[in-house]
Amino acid sequence: MTFEEYQKFTATTAVYPSFGASFVYPSLGLVGEAGEVAEKVKKLIRDKNGVVDEEFRQAIIKELGDVLWYVATLCREFEVSLETIAAENIKKLTARKEENKLHGSGDNR
Repeated sequence: MTFEEYQKFTATTAVYPSFGASFVYPSLGLVGEAGEVAEKVKKLIRDKNGVVDEEFRQAIIKELGDVLWYVATLCREFEVSLETIAAENIKKLTARKEENKLHGSGDNR
């Protein structure tokens, strides 16, 4: 499956107020799902000493899928493809790596 195919699929399952005309709902959904990923990791540390087992792996796959769905839907709202997002991110990270600036903080390193 390609990013384009996935992004098209997400449009068939997007049911929320102002679909196609508002970035608010998918933005909030993305934050919520990212929080659920963090919760799973927190509990993995607390309950299993950070040891990843198959039960955790399956649970995190589901949560990361929800994160991806919201990213794809948010991209659609901003009229940008997941492919573009991935390509731009590669460009940014490659430049940071070449300039030995992968560490640190700030958007414009």
